[in-house]
Amino acid sequence: MSDLKPVAFVVPGEPVGKGRPKTSARKVGDKVITRHYTPEKTANYEGLIAHAAHQAMAGRSLITGAVMVELFITVSVPQSWSKKRKLQALAGQIFPVKKPDKDNIIKAIYDGLNGVVWVDDVQAVDGRQRKRYGDVPGVQVRVIPLIEGAC
Repeated sequence: MSDLKPVAFVVPGEPVGKGRPKTSARKVGDKVITRHYTPEKTANYEGLIAHAAHQAMAGRSLITGAVMVELFITVSVPQSWSKKRKLQALAGQIFPVKKPDKDNIIKAIYDGLNGVVWVDDVQAVDGRQRKRYGDVPGVQVRVIPLIEGAC
């Protein structure tokens, strides 16, 4: 049985949504060879996630069972906004209905945790996520191992 203590950490910086896979094609003789790859921005962000998670794990074994994941996503208030509107956003009166999409941020976080916190993101069976404006952009992550059969 894996350690049942939660793993908590912060991914610093402006959150990045998981980008769609890119495809390149080249002709080699009579054949066309296609290659699929992750966009560089996504790959860099998943690396940042993995680094923050690795530090939080501090040598602990991968979680092997079901988990609940809590994410508090904080995005920057646009600089072009008026002082009044910025204050409203920071007070939670205006919500960040802008890119990146919350679900794409979740995908990036989950993929960045594969092989670092858990074996695979299929283990995430429950969760809570919030996306709000804040002074300091980033994602607070908390992975909570669940006890099987304890509902």
